[in-house]
Amino acid sequence: MRELLPLAREHVKGALRELSVILVGDQAMAKLHWDFMRIEGPTDVMTFPIDLDAKGRPISGEVYVCVPYAQKEAKERGVKAANEVLLYAIHGMLHLCGYDDRTSREFAKMHAKEDSILKAIGVGVVFDVQARAADGGKKVKVSGKNVKTESRSSLTRSASGAAKRGKAWR
Repeated sequence: MRELLPLAREHVKGALRELSVILVGDQAMAKLHWDFMRIEGPTDVMTFPIDLDAKGRPISGEVYVCVPYAQKEAKERGVKAANEVLLYAIHGMLHLCGYDDRTSREFAKMHAKEDSILKAIGVGVVFDVQARAADGGKKVKVSGKNVKTESRSSLTRSASGAAKRGKAWR
């Protein structure tokens, strides 16, 4: 992911200059999910803008990826877990660059962009939008030249700061 995420960033417009990806387990993700969305249980990814430019666009942000969730999804869909984790990181990056997936139209556009990026960096499609439409449209929700990847078992103060600003995506 350290090599591929900066390549992915080159395919997205936006003010984002710095992105941290934090890999967490089910318990840490469930806590984030509850604290910021008031939804019980873990989710695949949550994204937090940290700093904004004068126009209100994120210039730095954090993407929390739940590794056990990614492993389970990857196994169910027959893809590599590392590619699923990368998909979630790209998904979070796209949120920070202005993409959203709340409506069917936005969902299709965002996931088509993910597919396009993954193909461009040599990974190939991980989340197939057409296949998802066929199985009921189950959403996989996942949020720059400087990319930092780290693994943490506990939550950071940065996520707390994001809560004060009231913005998070999943």
